[in-house]
Amino acid sequence: MHFDLTDLRLYLNILDTGNITAGAARSHLSLAAASARIRAMEASLGVEFLQRNRRGVSPTPAGNALARHARVLLQQAERMQQELAEYAQGVKGQVRLLCNTTAITEYLPELLADFLHQHPNLDIELQELPSARITHALRQGAADLGIVSDAVDTTDLQTRAFRDDPLVLIMPFDHPLASAANVSFTDTLRHDYVGLNANSALAVYLEEQALHAGSRMQIRIRADGFEGVMRMVARGAGLAIVPLAAVERGPATSSILRVDLQEPWAQRKLLLCARDLTALPAYAMALFQALTLG
Repeated sequence: MHFDLTDLRLYLNILDTGNITAGAARSHLSLAAASARIRAMEASLGVEFLQRNRRGVSPTPAGNALARHARVLLQQAERMQQELAEYAQGVKGQVRLLCNTTAITEYLPELLADFLHQHPNLDIELQELPSARITHALRQGAADLGIVSDAVDTTDLQTRAFRDDPLVLIMPFDHPLASAANVSFTDTLRHDYVGLNANSALAVYLEEQALHAGSRMQIRIRADGFEGVMRMVARGAGLAIVPLAAVERGPATSSILRVDLQEPWAQRKLLLCARDLTALPAYAMALFQALTLG
């Protein structure tokens, strides 16, 4: 068995993305080179690590075992690299940070930029995912840190408070619901919405809440960011649910009506999470402390 770190990173990238093509791209390899590496890994042990199907790939039992060991080995390699960085100019450590939509767009840009400026020997791999997938990745050792909504189960993770992050309903002033004394989320589901990109963590979260209410959101159009959503709402395209922080920062606040949502799921708090703080490499712990204090 002769697996190198590139093989292991490639394999984990394929699992994270769900297909070989995307995993190869994340690993900066051609599809042909990535496929050849996976075939060689499987041939060396005479077992299959991936099940191929029309929707992508999934790990076999042997593949799950490989993933567990690969994550441990890569984490150890990163820790070794960081500890040796002071002796080898140019060697860098990397922290993998997973976050939900609001954390990435509203709270982290300045914090992460300041951290990178203060730590020139470190890189951050930042990825947006729904909170439930973030906690799963942390439990599997697939990330160092995560920022999640307190709506998900974090009982076996170590957490610190990060930000209050309530969600609010916004609408144009002439919307039929604008004159209602009380508006529930269920009431809004009879009306058209402006939504975020369907793959964004917040869009997935809101669709789940609509399903729990026994309905679906009627999305007329989707935008890539909160500013675009708010500008469309201001021009009468529909309703939207966005973080309060985005409304307070946004340029279109004078043209929209904000309604506080009373549903418990809208009263979110964001938590900074790790599987085990004592097991974090020093550079990941430095980022954890910076985010806690920021």
